[in-house]
Amino acid sequence: MTNPLSDALVSTQWLADHLDAPDVRVVDASWYMPAENKNARDFYDAEHIPGAVFFDIDDIAADDSAPLPHMMPDAIKFSAKVRKLGLGDGVRVVVYSQKGSALAACRAWWMLRHFGHHDVVVLDGGLPKWIAEGRPVTDAPTPPRERHFTARANSFLLREYDQVLSNVKTKREQLVDARAGERFRGEVDDPWGKSGHVPGSYNLPFTELLNSDGTFKSADEIKAAFDAAGVDLNKPIVASCGSGVTACVLAMGAYISGHKQVAVYDGSWAEWATTEDSPVDTGPA
Repeated sequence: MTNPLSDALVSTQWLADHLDAPDVRVVDASWYMPAENKNARDFYDAEHIPGAVFFDIDDIAADDSAPLPHMMPDAIKFSAKVRKLGLGDGVRVVVYSQKGSALAACRAWWMLRHFGHHDVVVLDGGLPKWIAEGRPVTDAPTPPRERHFTARANSFLLREYDQVLSNVKTKREQLVDARAGERFRGEVDDPWGKSGHVPGSYNLPFTELLNSDGTFKSADEIKAAFDAAGVDLNKPIVASCGSGVTACVLAMGAYISGHKQVAVYDGSWAEWATTEDSPVDTGPA
């Protein structure tokens, strides 16, 4: 199937042309931050792209042993959850969000890649663009079509606390923070407690990679955004954010620009700020 955008993004027209293809699975991976006080599942039940299943990151992407939200589960749990949605070997997974291309659509894309499923793409512009173009939506439930999922975890795409802490000294990888500038600089109260950022990290708010309609900017524009933030796309990168969701937007942006092996710090600021001895800096990068 020819993809007109990249091997990580598809257009709404592409999806419309392939919506009924037997090897395409559509996934609504929407998620709202707690402060937004919205329930993504309720919106999905009321209106979704025909054939889409709902990917709940607070369920599928939840490690029950971790005190933090939607932490990466083990391969067994992830496989058990996603195969019930019909996601598995031999299908192309198209992930979208109710909020354009960003947020949990990119998180789901990253998780599937981490567990070895590489035929996964994000719908550029997400549900808003789909609806704005007059394309069909439905409230009809999607019958489950269970499919085998072979999980092969790629640890290179995941970073944990001790690795990030060690990197503060070694600086072997560039830690890039997707949060808004005022949070990164510690100018506002942070919902996780400590305000500021991991020492030595760079700040590139994920919104800098998106157009006003929720689509991703061009590869050249994304490269320019990384460059303006002081980040070298030719060197190793680890993306971070508040709780591991919008960091995946940076991972997607770097992927579009040709840097396809960006890791994500899963615990992100939620873990760093709530760990007692974590070093913290404030002010600009």
